[in-house]
Amino acid sequence: MLQELVIRNLAVIESVKLSFHNGFHVLTGETGAGKSIIIDALGLLAGGRGSSELVRYGQDKAEIEGLFDVPADHPVWEVLNRIGLEASSEEHLIIRRELSAQGKSVSRINGQLVNLGVLREAGEWLVNIHGQHEHQSLLKAEAHIGWLDLFGGKEISEAKQAYAEVYDKYVSLQNELKELKEAGKQTLQMQDLYRFQVEEISEAKLKNGEDECLTEEKSKLGNAEKLYQNVNDSYEALNANGKGLDQLRKSLLKLQDVVAYDAALQPIQEQMQTAFYQLEDVSYQLRDYRDEIEFNPARLDVIEERLSLIASFRRKYGENVEEILAYLHKIEQELSVLDHKEERISELEARLAVKQAECVELGRKLSVLRQSAGSRLAGSIELELKELHMERTRFHVAVNRTEQPGGAVIVDGAAVRLTRQGIDQVEFLIAPNPGEPLRGLGKIASGGELSRIMLAMKSIFAKVDQIPVLVFDEVDTGVSGRAAQAIAERLARLSAECQVFSITHLPQVACMADAHYYISKAVEGERTFTRVSDLNEEERTVELARMLGGVEITETTLHHAKEMLALAASRKMAYEKEIKQIMA
Repeated sequence: MLQELVIRNLAVIESVKLSFHNGFHVLTGETGAGKSIIIDALGLLAGGRGSSELVRYGQDKAEIEGLFDVPADHPVWEVLNRIGLEASSEEHLIIRRELSAQGKSVSRINGQLVNLGVLREAGEWLVNIHGQHEHQSLLKAEAHIGWLDLFGGKEISEAKQAYAEVYDKYVSLQNELKELKEAGKQTLQMQDLYRFQVEEISEAKLKNGEDECLTEEKSKLGNAEKLYQNVNDSYEALNANGKGLDQLRKSLLKLQDVVAYDAALQPIQEQMQTAFYQLEDVSYQLRDYRDEIEFNPARLDVIEERLSLIASFRRKYGENVEEILAYLHKIEQELSVLDHKEERISELEARLAVKQAECVELGRKLSVLRQSAGSRLAGSIELELKELHMERTRFHVAVNRTEQPGGAVIVDGAAVRLTRQGIDQVEFLIAPNPGEPLRGLGKIASGGELSRIMLAMKSIFAKVDQIPVLVFDEVDTGVSGRAAQAIAERLARLSAECQVFSITHLPQVACMADAHYYISKAVEGERTFTRVSDLNEEERTVELARMLGGVEITETTLHHAKEMLALAASRKMAYEKEIKQIMA
């Protein structure tokens, strides 16, 4: 659950700190007071896109911080650990988001910097916000398959993953086969070019590191005379015509004769002895190097010719011999494919047929699972709709094959189109009144009906998606009377599954809340401020009276408000008793 929310300098909110509880929370207030800003803040914590326009005028940045208490077995901990964040389920989860006036965003989870993608991935497991825009997604039939698959749970998820893995291989084979068949004259031109390049590079018989070795050898041969002269001079100077090391040897012997008389000479004698042996070894190495210096102009010509050839290859095939040989290996493989094009096409067609058959089989199994889940989902939604005073509404989840007239993929005698989702297309159908045929939601459902359908679905999915915070932004728009009361009672019942927040203008909904927050706007000087008040019982009564009667609060509206709160309390006690009986 969300325990605490802190907002600073977000739109008209200067500073707000709110504490929340389990159960059902409502936010009420006059239009334009800033109720939606609270929801926007939650959306930002869940990874929603921010904007510099949200920063309060005259401030450098906006800050939002949320403290979540999440159970140890909740999937969000696994998500955080998988993406490399140090997070322990034994501690609270703290999410912080900053928006700068320059448009930059900084996000932290438990003090660790994260990018927006990571924040969104974690936020999807913490907060689910339903606003009026979600009505539009409910009207889009292409989104319905996702809802159904989510309801189907692990069984559909595993079947869908198995199908997707095979489908990806199927598409890869399809693309390779298409490219091979469409090659045409260009293939013949590439074959000629590849043959020439393979022959040219192969005849050169290049070896890895050859260019580096030849460059080094060229340097030695090209400077042989200078090398010989300098090395020889160094050797002669060291030996001083045969006397240099002899003089050092004599000096060493003199010290050895007297070192026994004074221990202080021992380190000096040892240093001289070490120096003598090192210089003697250097002398031998210089002599050997001098004697092995090669004067070979013919070899130098061969090296320069070879390096010139390699340089020409580098201009065409790679930066060095290793890259040239790697290119040779690549074009040999491509040439082999082109030379055996027909055999490769036959091979790919055979493999494609196998993968297509696997897709059809796995797609059929996935379709059967969806049909079963669709029946269960439709039944569950109809039960929820009865609670929401749409008891005579028929709801149906249509799971049909994605047809492709003239297509090559045949499933149960019909040509279908394979997609990464499977072989199905899903659409939610509804008949609000008896005697009417089932039709798409967009063709039949009113705004009030859509609100109740969405609430029914959220009520069902709250039991399977494990999201602890559910937010409804004016879900009761377009309803009144008994329908409004039904929505209020369903929201209250839903709060037994998760923490529920709702922005509402309906007293029927507000009276059913466990916590009531009043959002007000005030102007001080030339600045506008939004304040949020956690109402006590007396203040709730006054706010409900305002919602019932408008600006003027009368004894009648106050009495009516008290009656509504008392009735709501008795109903909630009945729910709690009912839940305890079910749990027992």
